[in-house]
Amino acid sequence: MKNQVIFITGSSSGIGRETAYRFASAGAKIVLTYYKGEKRGVMAEKHCIKLGASDTLLLHLDVTDSGSIVSALKKAVRKFGGIDVLVNNAGTGRFDLFKKQTSRDIERQIRTNLEGLIKMTHAAIPFVRKSVINIASAAGKESYPEMVVYCASKFGVRGFTQGLAQEYPRLRICSINPDMTSTRLSGYEGRPSADVADVIFRAASGRIKFEHGGDVDVWKILD
Repeated sequence: MKNQVIFITGSSSGIGRETAYRFASAGAKIVLTYYKGEKRGVMAEKHCIKLGASDTLLLHLDVTDSGSIVSALKKAVRKFGGIDVLVNNAGTGRFDLFKKQTSRDIERQIRTNLEGLIKMTHAAIPFVRKSVINIASAAGKESYPEMVVYCASKFGVRGFTQGLAQEYPRLRICSINPDMTSTRLSGYEGRPSADVADVIFRAASGRIKFEHGGDVDVWKILD
């Protein structure tokens, strides 16, 4: 993966940040993005350089804002000429009974996890040379109480991935499905984010085989 351009949404913390670190350690060029955590993004970029990234670019990105998507992509393509691997990682969740979720809670999850991912891919794919990796979830394969909207968004990610792969047979496209992972979303319970990042790296680099547009279940790879 040396010198390949890796664009990762939501890479100032959690799985996204660890994914940036994993690709950086292989000498890739890393496009990191943050939504609110600029300081975390700056720290992550510095660490990518320390790990051996051949180049970096830190960008603000709000995947719920079409203008923000276009602006970030323009800057990345202007600097690097294209994208080898797009990792759609940005996501959010509100875990509570469905009746307690507000319209804003519902909108935020669907717009970030599904609509934003789709729009990001739509804008980026003309510049993608090798792979699109969509971060879905075990909750996109089986539904759970108090995660109803989150599950719906992640089921949608998997459906989108499957259809996208049929239209773009030249690219390596898959859904990575983490189970409970230690991030802010889970209250830092579950398997280390770095382990999930390694699965993402292995899938993007061809070290893990999967059906085109299919699923890579993290627990099946690591357990």
